[in-house]
Amino acid sequence: MHQSPVSKRRIIFHVDMNSFYASVEMAENPDLRGKPVAVAGNVEERKGIIVTCSYEARERGVRTTMPLWQARKLCPNLVVVPPDFGTYKIYSSRMFQLLQEYTEWVEPVSIDEGYMDVTDCVHPLELAKEIQTRLQNELNLPCSIGIGPNKFLAKTASDMKKPLGITVLRKRDLPEKLWPLQVGEMHGIGKKTEEKLNKYGIFTVKDLAEAIDYELKHRFGINGIKMKERANGIDPRPVDPSSASDYRSIGSSTTLSEDLLSVIEAESVFKRLAEKVETRLKTKGYVALTLAITIRYSDRKTITRSKMLPNATQHSVEIQKTALDLFHRHWNHDPVRLLGITATEVVEKEHATYQLDLFSVEKNEKDALLHDVLSSIERKHGEGIIKRGNK
Repeated sequence: MHQSPVSKRRIIFHVDMNSFYASVEMAENPDLRGKPVAVAGNVEERKGIIVTCSYEARERGVRTTMPLWQARKLCPNLVVVPPDFGTYKIYSSRMFQLLQEYTEWVEPVSIDEGYMDVTDCVHPLELAKEIQTRLQNELNLPCSIGIGPNKFLAKTASDMKKPLGITVLRKRDLPEKLWPLQVGEMHGIGKKTEEKLNKYGIFTVKDLAEAIDYELKHRFGINGIKMKERANGIDPRPVDPSSASDYRSIGSSTTLSEDLLSVIEAESVFKRLAEKVETRLKTKGYVALTLAITIRYSDRKTITRSKMLPNATQHSVEIQKTALDLFHRHWNHDPVRLLGITATEVVEKEHATYQLDLFSVEKNEKDALLHDVLSSIERKHGEGIIKRGNK
């Protein structure tokens, strides 16, 4: 897909992962599925705070930021795990990688949510269902998707049905779906702003939508006008992929037709995946700083393991070598159904620092030239046109 002209009516998705940290923990450990799970800091201490929790825990009154002692009082069988931000980042990278298969116009806004501009899509509802299904089936992660003509309405829509919701919110829906809400329920308005709005007689979103521009600007500055525009469903902000470079990732994964049972089989799979990752890195002008592999076993248990590289790279041989090293160290010898490689941290090539010794400089320059030539041929004629031989 390509970004459409401004004259076209936009179609924006807001993809919001449901209970992301808890969902990742359940993806990593299927035994946790269906149980009340909470991710919390200081798990062994009374002062620990709930970072996030599963919907099973929420049904029993557990909430984010709640003290751990209070959560356990409400839900005695609560399963509490410490946060693993490294793993969460890997899953986040894979999630955005999947979204970027549909359009380059993806803007991450946090580790677990982002916008997509899919204006050229003919059947957006079917596309949303496909994305939601793939995230569930391939990553074991549930999400809600809001669909609207701009970022504000898409974000508002995604909050309307959780978990696993798909909601469309158009401007013509505002009088029924948005305006009756209390103004504090509108996305972007915090408690203090709500209190100040109430002070001036603005209690509902409809009150805000119909407020006088001069008074809003006088009391809230330019932000007052923006709040009124949002209440009327106006939001011209574009989906900007460059605004969130921290969440860039490039990778490839494959579901195997038969269970993988040996390291030799893994070598050939990782070779193909590494070549795809190399091509995508070079096409975008990036090098990898950190690589991660994903192993999903036939019982759907999934693990991700990562390694920071001594030198930034975009070469398939180095990517494959790192992936195999991680596989050797972490594979438990059970049958494998899916393998993946993801560069979870990437930077533009010209900004990377290579720690090369004197004797490796010439070799790296020659290798880089060869890889550039091969990548140029593959970009023109398609991935896989060149078969690399084993040394």
